[in-house]
Amino acid sequence: MVSIITGVTHKPASSQQLECFFANHKDWEGYLYIGYPVIGTADGAYHIDAVYLSKEKGLVIFNLVENDNLEDYQDEQDDSYNKIEAKLKSYRDLMYRRNLCVKISVITFAPCIREIASISEYPVCNEKNLESCLDSIQWDNPEYFEKLVAVLQSVSTIRRSRRKRITQQENSKGTKLKLLEDSIANLDSQQSKAVIETVKGVQRIRGLAGSGKTIVLALKAAYLHAQHPEWKIAVTFHTRALKGQFRQLINTFTIEQTGEEPDWDNLQILHAWGAPGGEYQNGIYYTFCTMQGIEYYDYMGAKKMYTDNTFGRICEKALGEMTESCAVYDALLVDEAQDFSPFFLKICYELLKEPKQLVYAYDELQNLSSQSLPSPEEIFGKDETGNDRVSFSYDEEGKSKQDIILDKCYRNSRPALVTAHALGFGVYREKGNSSTGIVQMFENKELWEEIGYKISNGQLGDGERVVLERTGKSSPEFLENHSACDDLVMFKAFESAQEQDEWVAAEIQKNIQQDELRRDDIIVINPNPLTTRKRVAPIRNLLYEKGISSHVSGVDTSPDIFFTNESVVFTGIYRAKGNEAAMVYVINAQDCYTSEKENEIAAVRNRLFTAITRSKAWVRVLGFGSGMEKLMQEFEEVKKHNFKLDFIYPTQEERKRMNIVNRDMSNTQRNVLKRRQNSVSDLIKGFEEGQLYLEDFDDEQIAKLRDLLVKGRINE
Repeated sequence: MVSIITGVTHKPASSQQLECFFANHKDWEGYLYIGYPVIGTADGAYHIDAVYLSKEKGLVIFNLVENDNLEDYQDEQDDSYNKIEAKLKSYRDLMYRRNLCVKISVITFAPCIREIASISEYPVCNEKNLESCLDSIQWDNPEYFEKLVAVLQSVSTIRRSRRKRITQQENSKGTKLKLLEDSIANLDSQQSKAVIETVKGVQRIRGLAGSGKTIVLALKAAYLHAQHPEWKIAVTFHTRALKGQFRQLINTFTIEQTGEEPDWDNLQILHAWGAPGGEYQNGIYYTFCTMQGIEYYDYMGAKKMYTDNTFGRICEKALGEMTESCAVYDALLVDEAQDFSPFFLKICYELLKEPKQLVYAYDELQNLSSQSLPSPEEIFGKDETGNDRVSFSYDEEGKSKQDIILDKCYRNSRPALVTAHALGFGVYREKGNSSTGIVQMFENKELWEEIGYKISNGQLGDGERVVLERTGKSSPEFLENHSACDDLVMFKAFESAQEQDEWVAAEIQKNIQQDELRRDDIIVINPNPLTTRKRVAPIRNLLYEKGISSHVSGVDTSPDIFFTNESVVFTGIYRAKGNEAAMVYVINAQDCYTSEKENEIAAVRNRLFTAITRSKAWVRVLGFGSGMEKLMQEFEEVKKHNFKLDFIYPTQEERKRMNIVNRDMSNTQRNVLKRRQNSVSDLIKGFEEGQLYLEDFDDEQIAKLRDLLVKGRINE
């Protein structure tokens, strides 16, 4: 099936007909991009109407015509061909000596023209002869297809390491890392959709840690900027250390697309809070207060007023004092939305011009405050007529361009991700006096499957045993095949903090001197943000004695800088979010076993989940004392179950005492689910009452029903 990805288009009628044509050819494969790509030229950005990529055809450009006017269509075909060819020839991976190894074809698609002459050197097609025209195109170098896709998605340079990696040893960690980075070449179809598909209104992107949310948001911002350079676009986030990463990603993508750097006046990268002090200090909350003429609170002032949920409370206060419209942005993109209160998202909404193009991305398990985002209807409330200001639409299969779930993980190996989920949820935690050791659970059971798990045994039902595992599709095998499982994820308990610190310093020295890792391949994370400077000092002193430089992110560097080339980064959990490294050391993990406050256990568990999922290759979870010993026991259970989640699904009564994750099933989704449940009930009743018979269904429907029932019996 062709993956159809629809972006910004100024030719809606012909675009829709082209989309319908490919949707009806279910046996074809490849990608159809509408309103993409944008090519940088000496004369500025050049917009391609649509392209089709496939192993059989190569690259087919579509010049779309909305009416029956074909004036200068041959010149337009030449222009689009030459500009695409020039772009592709700049990539050595697509060349053999001086020859481009990709076949390029151009078709003018003009559905309004009913009678078209035979296909020529400059083919013009409508819906009647488009198939025969495509059938005549053949490509002899399909082995270049994946590289072609990477180039057209403009991720060929974004996914690479920050600096060229030079290694000498054939099997060192540095060599393995180089191969690993080279393997992560393309965005998958869901990521491509999230980048390019644009809705007039609110859009949310949900995904696991490592599923590419930050890259998707950066590319989406750059794509919108390339399509609408006159728009005012803002990108915002919670972790200040993400600012440099966003700027680098957006800059790289915009240059690849348009040949020019972004107009940073129109495309702004802003911290959520902000402060007086000019463009560099500006932020979303500060902008809102300034425009409304209301009092702005810095962190210390806000903390004096509200000790809990400080930023959320001052956002709520600011909204309550709003007196007039303050729409200044055409689009606004929010990363790490799980760390914001709904009031901040409402401020973002108020700062937008119609049609309120707000995109927010999040992963609930990286929420470090135990808050859960409500549904869009709850967040944005009602309008003056009593209708929802924001309501998502879904098709019968539950899919929506407004609600995208990224289920593939391109950072963490399967063992690392399952370990993070097992410990984050408390799947193998001791029950104690409770009926279950689980500390949090998804509200919507089906979300487990939506984020890439499959049921290998049992069923997702209250009080039912279920076994969940990740597949090669949702957790690509190359992420774990480079190293032994015990090397990918290691838990280690020590007798004391000193013993832990000495071990970490010695391992970092080995990583740099023997494993061919660079200093900026390493992150040391202390999960408790309040103790980080004190707890990391002994390890840093030991590294200093070994001649290895280090820094504490946001303390020894600007708050907007996380990595430096010649220094190992130490960080608390908040600044670690949004960043990744090959080797991650999680120290003092015993602080994540439990909490003195029962209602904060999920929050400290989420710290551990977030820390583990910073690793794109190897992770070491370290600590001392009884808490670490118990975490070790949980990890041994994960290994014993071959990195699967095997548990009794909590009952409704048990879930009342837990942190419920993803309380954000929209009203539309609930209605779709209810209709499906009612449909199944009606189907069963119809058979029971003799109103329906198997003969009423075709062979394909019966085969699918039988297959599902057989699978159900196997899972019981």
